Amino acid sequence: MLITVSGPAGSGKTTLAAALADRLGYEHVSGGDIFREIAAERDLTPLELNRLAEDDDGIDRDLDRRLRSVAKERDDLVLESRLAGWMAGEYADLRLWLDAPLDVRVTRIADREDKSVETAREETQARSESEALRYEEYYGIDIADLRIYDLVVNTARWSPDGERQFILEAVTAYEPASDEGQTPVTGVSYEFE
Repeated sequence: MLITVSGPAGSGKTTLAAALADRLGYEHVSGGDIFREIAAERDLTPLELNRLAEDDDGIDRDLDRRLRSVAKERDDLVLESRLAGWMAGEYADLRLWLDAPLDVRVTRIADREDKSVETAREETQARSESEALRYEEYYGIDIADLRIYDLVVNTARWSPDGERQFILEAVTAYEPASDEGQTPVTGVSYEFE
């Protein structure tokens, strides 16, 4: 089974994806891991690559092509990134979207990255706006359109353990033979295929 975990920065994607993979005995691949792999291939730090990506759309497209390729080629996998659900498309068995109110996400990011809440808020909002524009421009994806997701969770409502528990229950309760139809991913241009 291929499960995708998507959501904005600070929503808890990595924490949940790693826990799900561990509990299910699946591989966990994150967009961040792939980004670091691309940076290493270019003999750059992730920060240096991120700066280059601001002016070179080929970097984002390479990351997304790799996400799609992983989704197509692997099974027993939890694939995690902001666009994992969209990039995996028809290859995903279950698509999860995690979110939390901006104030909660900003506080989590500030704590994680040891920066002020104000700085984290400015960076998070700017990043979200930039990404939304790029996703629309590159692929025709409206990141705010959540209809492709099978489960949408506000992670601020549960403790990390409580969240993992009920999401794991939902995932293990999934029976492909009883599935009457997943919402298809349509209108997306995978121009790298």
